Amino acid sequence: MSTTSTASDLVDLSDERRVLVETIRDIAAREAGTPEQRAALTEDGVEQHNGPLYRSLAELGFVGIGLPEEHGGGGGTIVDVCLFLEEAFYGQLPIMGISTTLVAAEAIERHGSEELKHDVLGRVCRGEVLAIGMSEPEAGSDLGALRCRAQKISGGYLVNGQKTWSSNAHFADRVMLMVRTDDSGAKHEGISMLDVDLAGPGIDIRHIPTMGGRETNDVFYTDVFVPEDRLIGTEGGGWKQLMGGLNRERILLAAIFVGHARRALEDTLDYIREREQFGRPVGSFQALRHRFADLAIEVESSRILLHEMARRLEADPRRVSPREASMLKVKVTETAKRVALDGMQMMGGYGYANEYGMERHVRIALASTIYGGTNEIQRDIIGKSYGL
Repeated sequence: MSTTSTASDLVDLSDERRVLVETIRDIAAREAGTPEQRAALTEDGVEQHNGPLYRSLAELGFVGIGLPEEHGGGGGTIVDVCLFLEEAFYGQLPIMGISTTLVAAEAIERHGSEELKHDVLGRVCRGEVLAIGMSEPEAGSDLGALRCRAQKISGGYLVNGQKTWSSNAHFADRVMLMVRTDDSGAKHEGISMLDVDLAGPGIDIRHIPTMGGRETNDVFYTDVFVPEDRLIGTEGGGWKQLMGGLNRERILLAAIFVGHARRALEDTLDYIREREQFGRPVGSFQALRHRFADLAIEVESSRILLHEMARRLEADPRRVSPREASMLKVKVTETAKRVALDGMQMMGGYGYANEYGMERHVRIALASTIYGGTNEIQRDIIGKSYGL
């Protein structure tokens, strides 16, 4: 029986949520349960997203599980979404497009017009992918320095500029684009959110090769017309709108990487149980047994923290502070990175080989400390919250 996924981890769930978790585990085992299946779904590890699989999950109601029923969603809560994400990524389903999709969808749900919500959220529930256009060559952690402009013209906006590190843009259908609509105020003023069709004219998407495969892009916008009804929220209010959704974004990201950490831990366990040296399994040696125990403590602590934070957010969004959300993001992603690197070390040369999959865990986990705001920025938020 699996150590990181046992029947006992379902006892505190309602019947509906227990069925949700068990269903995702079954789907993952059926669709991505073997190395051969995962290789076929990801083009031998190059892609982190498989469109047909993602759309099939959308048809079953999983992608929109946390979106309102009136827009085609399941009407679930942040707890339901986190359970789905954790199990999907523990089960190694290649659906990384959901990471940016849910963040962008949440912003549209909170701030978009009724017409925009009905259109875009309905698309999400049917399996379309949303990207996010924030970072620029000179505006990464300092988003207030962005220069991509949206000039107001008759009937809409004309967008010109460059975005970089746009995850999933190469297969996304739409992008939540952060643009500057006014230069007259402070740097965090005059920023707006637009919903942009990535299939439209004037958009050039170029892959940025990374150790994780095809996952992020430079995107160039040249005289891209965006109708005024694709404005998300208020013109010039984009910064405050973005800040209002960061707690939820960090919890969703934590759910994904708790799943990754559990999988890396379990793969390590399987190896050290089976691999023999000096006449016995290497996991029976105290050095590795204690090392594994430390990793298990960190993974279980991260998982408990995630579930507690999701339940608190479900009860009342005010019960999760930016400090706590940043702590969760740092804790989970640093744990995922440690588990992958220590797992590789304990597996020796096999951990470095493509055949065993641990090297993929390493490649994915290393980037997790950069996604969604670097962990250095998260630590700065935490430190300032204590008056430092």
